[in-house]
Amino acid sequence: MPTTPEPKKQWYVAHVLSGQEKSTARRLQELIDREELSKHIFEILVPEETVSEVKKGERKERQKKFFPGYILVNMYLYDEEGGLIAETWDAINNTDGIIGFAGTKNRPLPMRQKEVESMMNQIKERAEETRPSVVFNVGDSVKVTDGPFEAQTGIVEEIDMEKGGMRVSVTIFGRSTPVDLEFWQAEKE
Repeated sequence: MPTTPEPKKQWYVAHVLSGQEKSTARRLQELIDREELSKHIFEILVPEETVSEVKKGERKERQKKFFPGYILVNMYLYDEEGGLIAETWDAINNTDGIIGFAGTKNRPLPMRQKEVESMMNQIKERAEETRPSVVFNVGDSVKVTDGPFEAQTGIVEEIDMEKGGMRVSVTIFGRSTPVDLEFWQAEKE
């Protein structure tokens, strides 16, 4: 049997009812506070990222979960001998909305440390940037939704993820013309 990580490094992926990630995390946190379980359950995450999109000609930003149907829980589920800690197990199983754990049936396994580090880096990166809600690819046909070329159609020639933009080839007066756009200024056709 693999060794159990130290308590504060035990991260688990809990499967929850889709669309109820935040409310399930809130209910679990309320249970932790009410039952004084903070010595066993340390942190609950519902990772989100900011995405921008254009609706009815207006650019809007919204929060989007990037692990829909899952929450991440940092908890002390197993003791040094590998036995389940009843208080922690009962808290998780008695929280409405939690279905189980990802990847296991009867004996949840903590994430590997490399997975945790990668996940935390991903959460940090996505929290610092706004991403387009629609992902464009070279060769996609798009319609310009904002700016001087509004309502023109074109083909994506280049993508610049760092700047959040792309170069689109539109036809003006019978000639192909490259136009630099931000992601939110176009939509896929």
